[in-house]
Amino acid sequence: MVASPRVAVVGAGAAGLATLKALADAGVPAVAFETAGTVGGLWVYGAPGSPAYRTLHLNTSRGRTEFADHPMPADWPDYPDHTRVAGYLAAYADRFDLGAAVRLRHTVERVTRAGDGWRVHATGPGGPVQVDVEAVVVANGHNRVPHLPEPYPGECVAAQMHSHDYRGPEQLAGRRVLVVGGGNSAMDIAVDASHAADRTLLSLRRGIWVVPKYLLGRPSDTLNGALARRLPWRLRQRISQRMLTATVGPPTRYGLPAPAHGFLQDHPTLSDALLSRLTHGDIEPRPGIARLDGRRVEFTDGRTDEIDLVIWCTGYRVRVPFLDPDLLGNGADRLPLYRHVFHLDAPGLAFVGLMQSTGAAFPLLEAQARLVAARLAGTWAPPEPARQAAACAAELRAATARWGQRRPHMRVDFDAYLAELRRELAGGRRRAATTR
Repeated sequence: MVASPRVAVVGAGAAGLATLKALADAGVPAVAFETAGTVGGLWVYGAPGSPAYRTLHLNTSRGRTEFADHPMPADWPDYPDHTRVAGYLAAYADRFDLGAAVRLRHTVERVTRAGDGWRVHATGPGGPVQVDVEAVVVANGHNRVPHLPEPYPGECVAAQMHSHDYRGPEQLAGRRVLVVGGGNSAMDIAVDASHAADRTLLSLRRGIWVVPKYLLGRPSDTLNGALARRLPWRLRQRISQRMLTATVGPPTRYGLPAPAHGFLQDHPTLSDALLSRLTHGDIEPRPGIARLDGRRVEFTDGRTDEIDLVIWCTGYRVRVPFLDPDLLGNGADRLPLYRHVFHLDAPGLAFVGLMQSTGAAFPLLEAQARLVAARLAGTWAPPEPARQAAACAAELRAATARWGQRRPHMRVDFDAYLAELRRELAGGRRRAATTR
């Protein structure tokens, strides 16, 4: 157990472990609280709150996903499954001796201000726990509270579930399944259903760009990464969209609605199997739902179908229930954070992982964690508050122009943001050096 920690980290998934590693490297003692009985967060199949299902794999390639200081094994496949990723995170914790700083089976109930610092109230196997620290890092992820759509007209008597509760194809066997949503989980579950269910329908209210996991013989995210180092996103968008249309064809070719936004203006949906299952008729595309009537579903194009099970792949609500609502303003998904990390009005409160990336997450978590660690070690200093607020406002304007109202506060371009964090770390170190 860590003695006299200066920092409390909430969560010991990828974000929490990256934060503990960065703090240890900076010589800042910390303690982490993890609800589950093991580290690894959402990648641990069957862990409390984990949405992992048996067929889950990375949807970003191994080389673009791994931590810089802990590469994934070179003999692994390009897109490892959840078992490998969970093992990778456990090995990361073991290699850097992070386990001693983690209190497993401890759930943080409240985080409150305590003088110039913070007080963490948690519940563990032995009862309530209270720890006073200088700073708190929220690193518990945001894929825990399922988001369900507003009720549709009519009444549905078919079984319903959210993708958060999906575990494997046996839940779909012999049923007429309607999958609702256009994200990666929706595509994975629809493909699973196409092999196990009697019939599989996929309902999309809006168009999406479906990207194969390989383009031109390489993992597709490596191609955009190579372009990102040289070109602005608008030019990357034109090049990538033309390449995708030339190699795969437009989404309408597969019966999917035309995307309302250009490529790179939403989180990519990656699937090698979806388009094949669509062209073979094993998955039948449908537009949005107009009405539910018993076991019948009416779609916006007038078609109706009988179903036995609806799987809502409709994302998650961003909730940080242990923080005072006053600290979250209009909501955690609309909270302005300097460089998506530091709270503007609460010194000592930072977030690692409260973002939605166009690519992988782990390298961004690692970079955010290093920024937090440098701040707490005194080797990085932020700009004055007015400049922090101005930077947040400028980022929000740019994100809104690109992504509209689809959580612009949280959106980051993987390559551009990673480069920005590197510049920020260097600039903040210069600021810290001039104030000593």
